[in-house]
Amino acid sequence: MSRHRTQPDSDVLAGTIRVISRVGPTRFTLADVAAEVSLAPATLLQRFGSKRGLLLAVAGQAGTGVEECFSRARSSNRSPLAALNATLREMTRHTGTPEEMANGLAFLELDLTDPDFRRLARRSSKAILAGYRTLLDDAIAARELITCDTGRLARAIQALANGSMLQWAIHGEGHLGDWLRRDVATLLGPFRARKNKVRRASASRLSQRT
Repeated sequence: MSRHRTQPDSDVLAGTIRVISRVGPTRFTLADVAAEVSLAPATLLQRFGSKRGLLLAVAGQAGTGVEECFSRARSSNRSPLAALNATLREMTRHTGTPEEMANGLAFLELDLTDPDFRRLARRSSKAILAGYRTLLDDAIAARELITCDTGRLARAIQALANGSMLQWAIHGEGHLGDWLRRDVATLLGPFRARKNKVRRASASRLSQRT
């Protein structure tokens, strides 16, 4: 296979994410990524300028990737809550082991200490919150959830998801996507619409009138 064939940036960034998942953002080299995506290291330098430039491109793609993730989930699932579960699975697909979680947290250090990375992380976080809120609004419209403050609930889901992932890494039980889905289901439990109770109440009122 030629190491000089053209690869779109999206494939290069996806390969970079895979490499970061395995070795972390500080230990990988451009040669590692080049081998992952079958390009010459010089090609990566021409496109991204440096390892930092490549990492910033990965961080910058995150916001767009989040929006695409939510869009795919909404188009593939009639139920808004099913779409929410789909986004949780998608956003954790690069994290299958506690070691991969640790490597992701190492990237978080860049987000918190470098202004350029923090700006991009904030944009990604806002995109996630907006995606959650849209799905929650849709779930209320679909009568899957009761009327509630979806802005606050979206923030609660994001906070729970971050903590849940850490707990999964510590306990190491099962698949991260399933672990996260169960925790979010617990959070949403009190907000679920009780359709059967509504039907029974309506039937009872109808019988009293007849």
